[in-house]
Amino acid sequence: MTRLLALLLLLFLTGPAALAQSQRAAPVLVPDVSQRTVEIRFSFTGAELLLFGAILYPGGRLPDEPADIIVVLKGPSQAITMREKQKIAGIWVNADSLDFRSAPSFYAVASSRPIDKLVDERTAAIYELGLSKLQLSPSSVSDTTEIDRFARGLGDLKGRNGLYLEEPGAVEITDGVLYRARLPLSARVVTGTYTAETFLVQNGRVLAAATREIEVRKTGFERLIGQFAQDHDVAYGLVAIALALSMGLFAGFVAGRIAVA
Repeated sequence: MTRLLALLLLLFLTGPAALAQSQRAAPVLVPDVSQRTVEIRFSFTGAELLLFGAILYPGGRLPDEPADIIVVLKGPSQAITMREKQKIAGIWVNADSLDFRSAPSFYAVASSRPIDKLVDERTAAIYELGLSKLQLSPSSVSDTTEIDRFARGLGDLKGRNGLYLEEPGAVEITDGVLYRARLPLSARVVTGTYTAETFLVQNGRVLAAATREIEVRKTGFERLIGQFAQDHDVAYGLVAIALALSMGLFAGFVAGRIAVA
């Protein structure tokens, strides 16, 4: 009986504190994507992914100030060499170059509002929120101005191919709880594991983050060719050369027959 009274007294004293602590707990993101697997076939012209989910607030109570959502879709990292061309004596030649060791093969970011309105420069750099905040890891020591110039060139090149994009205002939030965003996946994407990251932002702070993975893979004949090229690179090269020579000879034969006729 004494232990029961002591337990009830402890719950009475700590109950309000525990409730207050649960209300101060951080919210939780429950994200998902419309496709966990994207299959690339010969007729693949790109895809559109729907990134959606819910925000679970402690106690089910919405905050006084609405929060914002930022979603980032990122492809496998790859090493890229950027070369700058210059026109010398009327001929375009390669001039300076810079190697980036960990440039994402694909990068798309969408937000409920412009990112510079949501977080400061430091927070954006920590979470790589925005094309200008990507950590590309240049392999050589260069001055900041040169690195920025080549990074902008990389962004422009990838952007023209639909591989880098920013979509401010593309995230829709319903009733402060449900969110969704649509991001296009270019037909030029590489295969591999992609990450869909979701960030909950309020008053310049990232309150919660969650990640889902998406697998992009080749199927059918394209997969067989890619696997053969990877496993038997020498044979694949010889076959490619033989096919090119055969096509050239055939084109020459057809052209000769047309000329004679």
